[in-house]
Amino acid sequence: MELSRRLQAVAGLVTAGYRVADIGTDHAYIPIHLAQSGKIPGAVAMDVNRGPLERAEENIREHQLEDRIKTRLSDGFSALKEGEADSAVIAGMGGGLVTRILKDGGCLVRTLKECILQPQSEIEKVRAFLLEEGFLFIKEDMVEEDGKYYPMMKVTPPMGRMGRMPETGETWDETELRYGRYLLRDRNPVLRQYLEREIRIKRQIAESLQGQDSPRTAERKRELEKEIEYAEKGMKYYAV
Repeated sequence: MELSRRLQAVAGLVTAGYRVADIGTDHAYIPIHLAQSGKIPGAVAMDVNRGPLERAEENIREHQLEDRIKTRLSDGFSALKEGEADSAVIAGMGGGLVTRILKDGGCLVRTLKECILQPQSEIEKVRAFLLEEGFLFIKEDMVEEDGKYYPMMKVTPPMGRMGRMPETGETWDETELRYGRYLLRDRNPVLRQYLEREIRIKRQIAESLQGQDSPRTAERKRELEKEIEYAEKGMKYYAV
């Protein structure tokens, strides 16, 4: 099965040989692709809505993968049993929902070996949440598709079923939270493209506001200056 660039990148973060729980599976494209390629032995494709799950079931039958991919109506991890999956994929939903699903998953999430996350919004807040909760970042990636930019990450959940989650001792600064420590460290070319675009667009907007002196415009100018400042800090990682 051919995947979009975004979904291909998400699937690429899954560790070979792991059983996958695809949360919010929609059409089950990711588990089908992974099972077809032989990268995973099996998967549980889950969705909170019956309609998408029925479409997923049709696609699974079409590719004759019923023996390797099971479907389940589930709000987040609620219908997943402990030991059924090694890797969880949560992609294509808002950052607030991603963090809610991880919170609600509680002890079960901590039995997983990895989580592959691709939040569509509030990326900075998702990164901050993961660090606060003791998740360990393994890898980050970013792709561009149809003019949109999609950051994603592979993290290891904190271990232990009971009590307080262990601290990682990892602290990221504001620039790293915004753009991703590993993307910056590795000088990810797509992130560079994104930063260059952000600086260009924000400067154009700021220039268009010149000569306007209302309190609202002044506040917007300050916001733009701050956003440009952070993007320029990100660009410093690419300096030779």
